[in-house]
Parts: sequence; C-alpha cells; structure tokens
Amino acid sequence: MRLLSFAAALLLTTACAHQQVSVTTPTSPPPSGQVSATDAAPTSANTVDPVYARIPESDTTARPQWLKARIAAVLAERKRNPITRIFRYQYEGKTVYYQSAPCCDQFSQVFDTKGKLICNPDGGITGKGDGKCPDFEKNKTNEKLVWQDPR
Repeated sequence: MRLLSFAAALLLTTACAHQQVSVTTPTSPPPSGQVSATDAAPTSANTVDPVYARIPESDTTARPQWLKARIAAVLAERKRNPITRIFRYQYEGKTVYYQSAPCCDQFSQVFDTKGKLICNPDGGITGKGDGKCPDFEKNKTNEKLVWQDPR
C-alpha cells in the first residue's frame, strides 16, 4: 500500500509540474546566407487580404468624375481591411460599378454610370445585401477591375 501511495504521489507531481517552453525568433540571417522556411523571421505585414484565384483584367477607360471622387474619399481614410476594390460589370444590359464592402457586416455597393446607387448586392447581417439585386452575383458579366487601393 505504501508503494502504491508513493507511485500515485510521484505521478501527480510529475504530471502537474510546470513545463518550460523556449521560443526563439531569428534576428539575423543564417551564416550560410540561405534562408529556409524553418528559420524565417515573423512579419508584421498584413496577411489577411484576400488573394483572388484569378486576376481580373484591368479597366483602362476613363473614370467618371463621381468615381474619381469616391476613390479620393477612400484614399482620404485609413487603409481598409480588406482593401477597397471597384469593378465594372454588365448587369441587366447596363454598365455598373461594384464597390467592395469596407468590412464585416457592411454592404457592398452597385452604382449606375451616373453614380446613382442601384443596390447593395451583398453584406449586411445576412450577407445577402439589401435584396434589391439578389441575382447580381449570378448575372453579372464582363468583369473589369477599375481600381483597387494600392496601399
């Protein structure tokens, strides 16, 4: 019985003992001059910007004045995460401009060529926008990237 008590006490003390973990981060390049994936230093750069599977074709046509003003307004604010992107599409036989949502549960916006807000196709609490163009994602065509925040 005494041996059993001793074994139980030993087991409890070793199981509950504090374990020390040492983490080191390299601050200088390795002597060989080669860096591998195992010794790369961490970065403070933003790593949550989405990376699109395909890169849309850039739109090189002139931007309407109202769109230039929207771009200037975005650039006057601090950088958004995710960054703002503006695309041009054909939707219901018309040219429209889609501005991505600044964050979270906020609405993205679709404008006509005069700058009038047509709808909010996605975002909001439900993620389905304002319901005024529920088929936008399915029926938009001819995607062209007009602008994205370069910061």
